[in-house]
Amino acid sequence: MATATLSATQLLPLSLPKPSQKPRHANFPFQSLNPSPRLFSSNGFVSNCSPIQALLNSTPITTEAGSEPEPFTLRKICQSHVPDHVLCRMEELGFVVPTPVQRQALPTLFSGRDCILHAQTGSGKTLTYLLLVFSIVNARRSAVQALIVVPTRELGMQVTKVARMLATKPMEDELEQKSCTVMALLDGGMLMRHKSWLKAEPPTIVVATIGSLCQMLEKHMIKLEAMRVLVIDEVDFMFSSKQVSSLRKLLTSYSSINTRQTLFASASIPQHKIFLDKCIQQKWTKNDAIHVHVNPVEPMPSCLHHRFVICLKNRRHETLLSLLQSDAPQSAIVFVGEQSEKSKKAGNAPSATLLINFLKASYEGYSDILLLEEDMNFNSRAASLS
Repeated sequence: MATATLSATQLLPLSLPKPSQKPRHANFPFQSLNPSPRLFSSNGFVSNCSPIQALLNSTPITTEAGSEPEPFTLRKICQSHVPDHVLCRMEELGFVVPTPVQRQALPTLFSGRDCILHAQTGSGKTLTYLLLVFSIVNARRSAVQALIVVPTRELGMQVTKVARMLATKPMEDELEQKSCTVMALLDGGMLMRHKSWLKAEPPTIVVATIGSLCQMLEKHMIKLEAMRVLVIDEVDFMFSSKQVSSLRKLLTSYSSINTRQTLFASASIPQHKIFLDKCIQQKWTKNDAIHVHVNPVEPMPSCLHHRFVICLKNRRHETLLSLLQSDAPQSAIVFVGEQSEKSKKAGNAPSATLLINFLKASYEGYSDILLLEEDMNFNSRAASLS
C-alpha cells in the first residue's frame, strides 16, 4: 500500500526558517501527492517553533477582501457540529485556539469516519474526542450513547471531570431542557450505586475501565444498543494488558461497527500501519478508518537525558543503587518488570518486593520508597502518589 508523509509546513501555511538539518522523512510537493485516505500523518520538521506557535504564526483566514482577518478558533471548527452551550463552556475553560491534533482530526471526525488518533501526551486528544462525543449524543434520549474506555481509574477520573465540565449548562437552560449525564464506571468504584443509577435512568455518556464495564455487561446492567460512539483511550496499553480478550469482545460482540463511530487514541502506537489494517480486518473499525498522526516538533525536551547502562543480570540492583547515589534525585520513579510465571511457581518473591527490600537495606533514603501497583486499591495508590 502506497503511503505519503506530509510535512507540517505543507499542512499549515507557515512562514518559517529553513530547518538546520535534513528531515528524516521525504517531503513532496503537496500538489503531486495522492495519499491513501486511510493514512494521513504529519511527520514534518518545523525549526524552532512549537505547535502552538506554529498555529499562532499561521496565515489567518479572511472572509472578504479588505476585511479584518478572522482568527482560526476551536469554535470555528466545531460550531456547526457541537451544541453552543458546550462551546461556551469550552471557551470558559480556556480552550480557544486549536492544537495541531484538534485542527487536523476534528474535521475528519465530524465527517463520521472511524479514526486512530496518534499524538503525544498533552496534545489535546481528550478534548478532541469529547467534542466528537458531544457532537453526536442527544441528551433528550434516555440511553447510553457514548462509551469511553480507559486503562486506569485515575485517567478515568480526569476524563470524567472534563466531560462533566463541558456538559454543564447554565441554570436557565437546564430548566428548559435536559443536560448530558456522565457516569464514571471505574475499578474500585461504588458499583452498587451505579446499578441503581442505571436502573433509574441510563446516563448519556459512560467513562469506564474495562473490568468494571464487563461486570455490568455480563450482568445485563448496562446496554449498548443505542451506543453511537466508542472511544478507546491509550489503545496500545489496552491491547497489551491482561484484559485484551474483554476489549476484543466489546469491539465485536457487544456493539457493531455499523451502528457506531469508533475512535482509538494513544500517544504511542507501534507499527501503526499494521495496527490500522488489523482494525479493519478484525472489524474493530469500518473500512474507511483513517490514521491521524501528529508528531511533536521536539520529540524530547532539551532538559531530558537518556542513559543506557549495561550490566550483569545479578548486578542490576547494585547498578541502580549507584545511579541513585551519584544522581541524588529529589524524586524518582523506578519501573520494575513483572514477575514471570516460572518465578511464581518457584515461590520467589515479586521483583518489586526484592528491589524494595534491597534499597531499604542499602539506600539512605529508604524511608521514602513506596510501592505503586495496579492491583492496589485506589486509596493505597493515592497515598503512595501523594
